[in-house]
Amino acid sequence: MSMLEGKNILITGGSQGLGRAMALRFAREGAAGLSLVARHGDQLNAVREELRKLAPKIDSVIIEADVSKPRDIERIVATTLAQFKGHLDVLVNNASTIGPSPMPNLLDYPVEDFRQVLDTNLIGPFLLIKNALPAMTERGGSIINVTSDAGQIGYPGWGAYGISKFGLEGMSQTWASELEESGVRVNWVDPGSMNTAMHRAAEPEEDPSEWANPAGVTDVFVFLASDESKGVTGKRFQAQEDWKATLSK
Repeated sequence: MSMLEGKNILITGGSQGLGRAMALRFAREGAAGLSLVARHGDQLNAVREELRKLAPKIDSVIIEADVSKPRDIERIVATTLAQFKGHLDVLVNNASTIGPSPMPNLLDYPVEDFRQVLDTNLIGPFLLIKNALPAMTERGGSIINVTSDAGQIGYPGWGAYGISKFGLEGMSQTWASELEESGVRVNWVDPGSMNTAMHRAAEPEEDPSEWANPAGVTDVFVFLASDESKGVTGKRFQAQEDWKATLSK
């Protein structure tokens, strides 16, 4: 049996980069349903066509939405649950925004841009968890939040993005503690440097060929989405390092 047999999974930021790579890998691992969310419908359609070729029987739904908007989040969860008959096993909070490019120092950071980054990277995941949680507690489930090393080190110039990831990691710890007896586990993953559009925009002077292909960092996400990770909660994983060692800490 594949590791994700029968699982219904919601992925935000599912149209490209890591989100797309996870969707394709989850399909290969036997996921029953995939709900993919992003702001650009044409890219979502392209991923769904890939899924149909890869796993013709998969129940897929695409939702063009903006996770910085509370009304969109309500629609995302309602549409997903309607498609999956009320059952959701895995939520991956992957959608993220880097903010203005080039990224300004905090002293020069426009307040509206700062707020937009936090709405997308921190408030959005909070509301998605809050809205999806009732559907996940009946059968247990897995919440996976995508973080960054900028969520542990205050790099100069990474502004609101780094601050949002600091907040996401703290929020993940709190959710994990509060849900410890619920059967819903909460973990967070730093995928490391990847060759994605967002990373290229953040560090345009670097050589993206030196960064990982997103498809190569999905193992830990499959593990956390699967029943093999039952009982694992409140942990931070680094996808490009020995993430299995984290289980013994």
